[in-house]
Amino acid sequence: MKTKALLIAAAAAELGTGLGLLVVPSFLSQLLLGEGLGSTVSALVGRVAGAALVSIGLACCFESAGRRAGSPKGLLVALLLYNAIVALLLTHGALYRGVHGLLLWPVVVVHVAFAIWCTASIRSEGGAAWLHESLVRPRRPT
Repeated sequence: MKTKALLIAAAAAELGTGLGLLVVPSFLSQLLLGEGLGSTVSALVGRVAGAALVSIGLACCFESAGRRAGSPKGLLVALLLYNAIVALLLTHGALYRGVHGLLLWPVVVVHVAFAIWCTASIRSEGGAAWLHESLVRPRRPT
């Protein structure tokens, strides 16, 4: 599994979305959720989310450009959790909260695809054993 390709794709997706939320949060919300952001506070929360996505995108970008050996297992696990949770939240919003938008289902599909890709990358690099080891026997400070 090509981890570098995953990180580059994730960087592009998160940087693009994050920059959109920073610059035009209400417009992006309208496209995704079918409703713009109606208050100054909600626009601020949208911009904070945009900053978080830019950070995730930059972490993926820098990791994909790194020259060190090994795989970024911690980053892959974080990306897996992020993508799975976002897909679940958006699906729940669509099915039970009446959320709808032009890009809602395509974005859900993209997040599910990224979650599957992350899972495959983690598994192909022995990450499942690493994750189990990290959770069951955490390192002790020296």
